[in-house]
Amino acid sequence: MRMRQFDRRPGTGPIRHFYQLGFGGVAVGLLAVIAVMMAGCSSGTDATVYGGSFSFTSPGGKTEFSYPAGQRQQISALSGPDLSGPKTIDLTDYRGKVVVLNFWATWCASCRDEAAGLESTWQKFKSDHVQFVGVDIKDRQGDALAYTAGKGITYPSIYDPAMQTMLSLRGLPTTGLPVTLVVDKQGKVAQIWLGETTPGDLNTVLTPLSKE
Repeated sequence: MRMRQFDRRPGTGPIRHFYQLGFGGVAVGLLAVIAVMMAGCSSGTDATVYGGSFSFTSPGGKTEFSYPAGQRQQISALSGPDLSGPKTIDLTDYRGKVVVLNFWATWCASCRDEAAGLESTWQKFKSDHVQFVGVDIKDRQGDALAYTAGKGITYPSIYDPAMQTMLSLRGLPTTGLPVTLVVDKQGKVAQIWLGETTPGDLNTVLTPLSKE
């Protein structure tokens, strides 16, 4: 298994420090408070999040996590404005499909590196009840639109500059990108990558999930 590095905005520390400080419970509580405050101050460009049972735990600095069918948890329902138009993307609309949820930003070098592989895998699997959805965070909308056009990305993205979607997924590290989740046809988290993915990674997971 390859060890991958997160891309971080200037001034952010390594993810492992978050857990080593020994304040995990307090930090999670603070994140929950922040999420509620942000929801209360939401505007037309904010994503909407709802309660769910999924809670992420990262043991020992791993960057890849697979969940067997009997151990999967329901993901929070996520929705937000479509990056490219005046409509809403709602994850519940894709129930019955496998969903690849990729958190990205234009300032993330690893996001740029994996973009072509994500698009090619989307083209390969989109006829097999698989849907790719991006979530653009901490970006200006114009920059994000130029990025997707330049990379030839055809699947939709939620525009979420305030990171409400990531904050709603309890325990999910928010200090680095990219992060990719694969959600099964019942809306449960089946796979997580913290860091860059490859078409080979995605193929290995999507092939059996698309047949469930």
